[in-house]
Amino acid sequence: MTQTENLTYPAVFSLDGKLALITGGGSGIGFDIARCMVESGGRVVITGRREEPLKEAVQSLGERAHYQVNDVTDRESLEGLVEKIVSELGPIDILVNNAGINMKKPALEVSDADFDRIVHTNLNSVFSLTRTCAQRMMARQRGSIIMISSMAAYYGIDRVAAYAASKSGLEGMVKVLASEFSGNGVRVNAIAPGFIETAMSKTAMSGDPDRFARAMRRTPMGAFGKPSDIGWAAVFLASEAARYVTGVSLPVDGGNSIGF
Repeated sequence: MTQTENLTYPAVFSLDGKLALITGGGSGIGFDIARCMVESGGRVVITGRREEPLKEAVQSLGERAHYQVNDVTDRESLEGLVEKIVSELGPIDILVNNAGINMKKPALEVSDADFDRIVHTNLNSVFSLTRTCAQRMMARQRGSIIMISSMAAYYGIDRVAAYAASKSGLEGMVKVLASEFSGNGVRVNAIAPGFIETAMSKTAMSGDPDRFARAMRRTPMGAFGKPSDIGWAAVFLASEAARYVTGVSLPVDGGNSIGF
């Protein structure tokens, strides 16, 4: 009988004693992932490019939350980031690759520089940080890596060619890394958020009522999700309750991916 099989509810869902690194954790979905992980007993390190939002987030999250100012697109800085976290707080048990950017523009108007910027942030940088953390997780024979994907990887959404390409690449990466890492106790999964109620989505939808109506028509639950819906899904995937779950992309979308 494994140690996990000895666990019972609610301990099997607890993140007690675990440390999570969450990129882009100062606001939006990343902040709620951090909040849910803290509420589940974990410690978190959130990163972002601007210090003030990170400070405010940590004050709100409490004593088990810490921050590091970091730009994930500066791939040469990532080894130092991880080393600093490990030396100050201990081994990283959970990595949540949440930081990312989007751009809504007709494909014929997307420049090479536009495309490269999106893919570099959402895919190349994610791989670099994942590799850096996974090397240490593999040595310890345990860890959980969670990618934040998108509905854009599931079907053709107009005007997001670069974003969709980056998230589709992320989905493929999850499968390959899960195949390579899982035998050494390191699980790799993704969460694909549907239409989630954030400041960014409100701004985007308020300027595009036709897009909002179309999104709601194909969402069986008929409403936007909350950032905490993504947060609790991340807690599950990071916990021992999901010890036999790897290589999957979990839609948290109110049924949007199967809506007609």
